Amino acid sequence: MSTLLEIKNVSRVYQAGDETIMALAGVSLSIASGELVAIVGASGSGKTTLMNILGCLDQPSSGDYRVGGRSVAGLTANDLAALRREHFGFIFQRYHLLGTLNAADNVAMPAVYAGVGAGSRRERSTSLLRRLGLGDRLDHRPNQLSGGQQQRVSIARALMNGGRIILADEPTGALDNKSGETVLDVLKELYADGHTIIIVTHDMGVAGHADRIIEIRDGFILSDRRTRDHKTDGQAPGASHDGRVVALSAFGRRLVEAFPTAKRSRAADRARTFLTMLGILIGIAAVVGVVGIGEGTRQTILGQIGGFGASSLRISPGRGWGDERASSITTLVVSDADALAAQSYVDSVTPEVSRSAKIHLGRISVAATVIGVSQDYFRVYALKLLKGSFFSAETISKRRQEAVISDKTAATLFPQGESPLGRIFVIDQVPVVIVGVFARPSIFSNDSLQVLLPYTAVNGRLQDADSSLDALMVRVADSVDTRVAERAVVGLMTRRHGTKDFVVDNIDQMRKTMERTSQAMSLLISSVAVISLVVGGIGVMNIMLVSVTERTREIGLRMAVGARRSDIMLQFLIEAVTICIAGSILGVALALGIAGTLAGSEFPMIISVKAIVAACVVAFWIGLTFGFLPARNASRLNPVDALSRD
Repeated sequence: MSTLLEIKNVSRVYQAGDETIMALAGVSLSIASGELVAIVGASGSGKTTLMNILGCLDQPSSGDYRVGGRSVAGLTANDLAALRREHFGFIFQRYHLLGTLNAADNVAMPAVYAGVGAGSRRERSTSLLRRLGLGDRLDHRPNQLSGGQQQRVSIARALMNGGRIILADEPTGALDNKSGETVLDVLKELYADGHTIIIVTHDMGVAGHADRIIEIRDGFILSDRRTRDHKTDGQAPGASHDGRVVALSAFGRRLVEAFPTAKRSRAADRARTFLTMLGILIGIAAVVGVVGIGEGTRQTILGQIGGFGASSLRISPGRGWGDERASSITTLVVSDADALAAQSYVDSVTPEVSRSAKIHLGRISVAATVIGVSQDYFRVYALKLLKGSFFSAETISKRRQEAVISDKTAATLFPQGESPLGRIFVIDQVPVVIVGVFARPSIFSNDSLQVLLPYTAVNGRLQDADSSLDALMVRVADSVDTRVAERAVVGLMTRRHGTKDFVVDNIDQMRKTMERTSQAMSLLISSVAVISLVVGGIGVMNIMLVSVTERTREIGLRMAVGARRSDIMLQFLIEAVTICIAGSILGVALALGIAGTLAGSEFPMIISVKAIVAACVVAFWIGLTFGFLPARNASRLNPVDALSRD
């Protein structure tokens, strides 16, 4: 008879506040391979503590315990998990079946941690359940099974990895007499097949089925008697169909197996999971949206300013910004434009004179801004012609009363959509014919209607003849830096005027200022969004901590069937990461939806692939960061404490 389990002078002491409880006091015994042993005693006698030590769920405070000649003293948590996985099968009084799994998956759980493939797991769990008369209950959840059926599922789970040693804690305690007899018959069949069976019970009737009865009281063994001769040693059958337990899988397989487990756990409480990911969803949508709006704004500004190369200089009268006497300065004249146009760093120049006036067309009378310009105005501003034509140099020189109106002006004067070309309207009793319609860049527009006329016509016909201008608009040659051109313009104009009685506004600098402002605003809003993400991450950590507390018994069960600490940690980390990734996907979808609604707006939201990838990476790291503490707490639970938690 070969000794399989041996304990020598084992004691187990618990500390309950200031009180020291001696659960076991110097217990010694050995159990041979193939025995059917009953450990009996009243509640609190220490029999469950002894079973926990025998099953490597707990460790003695002192003494030595050996499994197959190997001492468990000093073994790591993972080494103990390997012993439970490879040698033991547990049958609990409360069954400890997971409500999120069906019968077949509950049975297959130990094989997951043994590295057995999904197909082999399903085949073996199905075979075991059929053997125990549950072939028609494979896909039933625990709440769809009777107590006796649940206990048989528990027995099948104990046999999944071979179950050389079956530890049954009050296996009939929660069953009626008939179901209890059925379970005992199954245990005796397993005993006949060569399994070592250890039954922990307070019922002497149940103990009477054993070959050997060990009675324990107050942590001491009172008696150890054999009721019948021990049969010849037998070998328990292996875990798989070929008689061998499949070797432990690599980390990659365990990682893959953890995903469906995490998915089922989160799906069990969809409402809480969604509320948890809501913070991540909002944060990711905000970050992606802000980045998209910032990019959309930047591109719109660049497109509108860059339409004329973002390289324009506006020259206005005045000795400085805010000069109250700027309107009295009349030294800005057309000859200045001619002098500037002759410079190599200048692409084109247009004079500008403007005034407000009333426009009359039939019964329509509206206020508009009339701007006098040269033929180069359209190139300087890179205006898009919608209908008709722009001015020519001849139009300027002959002071023709021709107008190019904005698309908004055309819509106001011709609300029925008729063509404005060739139509005549009146500006302050001066008739003007419409020759073209242009699209004005919105960044330079205001709510006023705009009418472009030759500056010669404005000065000579709409107002008193005056050689002074309101402004000069200079387009710098594309190959020239606007800052260099600005210094050259200031030097030329100062020499011509004998003093600096003008102000130069560099549009390129305005663009850069607007970009910096846009970036600063994006950074500010992104910071708020990041705070939202952090709050969402704290929410994930909170819900995972609650989940660990609520699922303590599940964690204990997984450890009892052989899960390593890393398996438990991996499961909870994946759950946290899954919540964050799902939140990020929904957040990106929300941002894309908002971007779709803003597609036709003045400042669209442009979402890049980089922003989406960055959002998912951020969500992943939030899941890892804020899921680490709950996962670590779960992995460090003591299996015997976790199983006994209410």
